[in-house]
Amino acid sequence: MKSTTHTRTLGRSGIEVSALGFGCWAIGGEWQSAEGKPLGWGRVDDEESVRAVRRALDLGVTFFDTADVYGTGHSERVLGRALGKRRADVVVATKWGNLFDERTRTRVGQDDSPEHARRALTASLRRLGTDHVDLYQLHISDADPDRAARLRDACEDFVREGLIRAYAWSTDDPARAAVFARGPHCTAVQHRLNILQDAPELLALCSESDLASINRSPLAMGLLTGKHAAGRALESGDIRNAPPEWLPGFTANAGADPAWLRRVDALRSILTSDGRTLAQGALAWIWARSPRTIPIPGFRTVAQAEENAGAIAKGPLTAAQLADVDRVLGR
Repeated sequence: MKSTTHTRTLGRSGIEVSALGFGCWAIGGEWQSAEGKPLGWGRVDDEESVRAVRRALDLGVTFFDTADVYGTGHSERVLGRALGKRRADVVVATKWGNLFDERTRTRVGQDDSPEHARRALTASLRRLGTDHVDLYQLHISDADPDRAARLRDACEDFVREGLIRAYAWSTDDPARAAVFARGPHCTAVQHRLNILQDAPELLALCSESDLASINRSPLAMGLLTGKHAAGRALESGDIRNAPPEWLPGFTANAGADPAWLRRVDALRSILTSDGRTLAQGALAWIWARSPRTIPIPGFRTVAQAEENAGAIAKGPLTAAQLADVDRVLGR
């Protein structure tokens, strides 16, 4: 498996991508659950999103990860517009499994049937303005494994038809990820990984099965940027202002959790060594953790795109710095 400072291979597919991907959840803008809870990251400026994607391309980022449900289709549309004629220069990943109402920007349920997978893929291709998706990912993290095996087989059909090049499951459960890993064209697992939330079992699975480890929440939903404070609420349309159970580190209407901020502060001197920003150091830890990792931090502005992309040239932390992190965190 090829691994350099600047590029990585997407598992057994042989597809080469930049070592850093960009996560496109935030550029979907505001959307909500059926209960009216925010599921986006707040308001966005679509023109700034387009500029940020194009700036990332200029800085060497070639991997972009979105989902049909982000902004109930809006993220895919913005990404497709931003890529335009440069679509052939990048690797596009999207996800399926959620049902949503684009008119009300509301997620309304889930569907784990092969029939829905095909409908969803057709819709994603239209919104992205492309004839194929490079990596298609199941977005139901706790889907029934037996039913997921049928979806794996459906993805093999999509590969044969030229609609996708490879597929993956976005899940934090190694046993579920292993179900997809048995498919010939499964090439990755998307899972949470950051310096505060390690995932050794999933990294081991990726190594054993020759899969890429695509890392969502690499900056702990922004906590590892140093830009959040305890007691400072976020805007009402931001999921972190009314965090669900699976999103630790933030408190409803009260900003960042002080305990999490103390852990970040304890790591600051290690992560900001060698001229890195805090966020760049957090990404460098992920690259040092495994040669298979591809972090996909979110972004909403050109400045964020530039800071995140700037981490690539600085490369991974050293083995000594990794050991220092473990010592500070007591693990």
